[in-house]
Amino acid sequence: MKRFILLVIVVFLGYFSIPLWKEPVQLVPSSTWSSIYQTVDQVKEELDINFILDTLTLRLNSLFETSNNLQFESNDTTIPSPKLLIPAEQLFSIHNIELGNSRVEVEKIIGDSPNRSTINEYGINWNTYHENYQNFIMVAYDEEDIVRGLYTNQDLIASSTDIRLDSPIQLVHEQLGNPEAFIPYRLFTYRINSNDEYDIFHLDNSFVTIFYDQHENNTVTAIKVIDEDLEQNKNAIYSEPSQQLQEGFEFQLFDLTNATRRNYDLPLLTWDDHVKETARRHSLDMAENRYFSHTNLRGQSPFERMAEDNIEFTTAGENLAYGQISSIFAHEGLMNSLGHRENILQENFRNLGVGVAFNNESQPYFTKKYFSKSRPL
Repeated sequence: MKRFILLVIVVFLGYFSIPLWKEPVQLVPSSTWSSIYQTVDQVKEELDINFILDTLTLRLNSLFETSNNLQFESNDTTIPSPKLLIPAEQLFSIHNIELGNSRVEVEKIIGDSPNRSTINEYGINWNTYHENYQNFIMVAYDEEDIVRGLYTNQDLIASSTDIRLDSPIQLVHEQLGNPEAFIPYRLFTYRINSNDEYDIFHLDNSFVTIFYDQHENNTVTAIKVIDEDLEQNKNAIYSEPSQQLQEGFEFQLFDLTNATRRNYDLPLLTWDDHVKETARRHSLDMAENRYFSHTNLRGQSPFERMAEDNIEFTTAGENLAYGQISSIFAHEGLMNSLGHRENILQENFRNLGVGVAFNNESQPYFTKKYFSKSRPL
């Protein structure tokens, strides 16, 4: 009888929310009733009524949870941002660091060793530096400990141009001209298809990728600077899969998520190994069976897969990405997808596990599983 009543509610609400179904949004409970109607980004699958009922049931149950059941972590500590200087050698610097600097110079500027070091798509490591995810920067060194790659999604960008974090896309084009349409590699040429989410410029013997936030008036939200030799020496657009690359993509996507939440003064997420395994299995299932959906081939929703793995939660969410060449591109793409963005910025989530798997063409599948669970008072 309860499920029948829920079905009537869904049908009634669904009739008045048809326009919402046409938008690519999240498939998980969130802080508003609109989440009940939301669908998967870039996945054109039929609505599964059992999945909707499960989602509605979970949301109805969570409404009766008291806010005291969750322990909120605080990001109250304010860490001063560095004074940014105009770069001396390159067009752009990040945290006053440029390509060609040594590791000694970098860590003298930052004042610490990396928080994490994981392999990236170039076969070298991204070293993440941050203070509780503030002043977040990723630095890639070559075998001689010289900086060959930089990335940030925080206010650490300096330039001899007027481009900074939050600059409009029009200013970027005025200052830098037309972006590249192709990147020539040793064995192939790659056609750039960015869907206006980013531009790539060939500048100062480097490739500069400027990412835009389409939900913030197409303003600069992140920048990646890669040495041109490192970029062009790739033998394929997708890197050779390995356990190290799998783990690298997983932890990088986790760190990128927390760095973004820090920008919005949201509680930071805690890594969860248990749900990571659930996420990995779903990524592997999609990669091996060539589908892309929140509902697996056995008809299980994200919540049912978590319950099957004995993961306790009161609210949960799942983000999926497929085919992006790296964790950075996956994260920036998810931020430009409204439903996935809402998961990344969901205030009530406390835990995250990321699972990555590769198909036969070396294309990565990313599954991010967020959740919160009630705790004793």
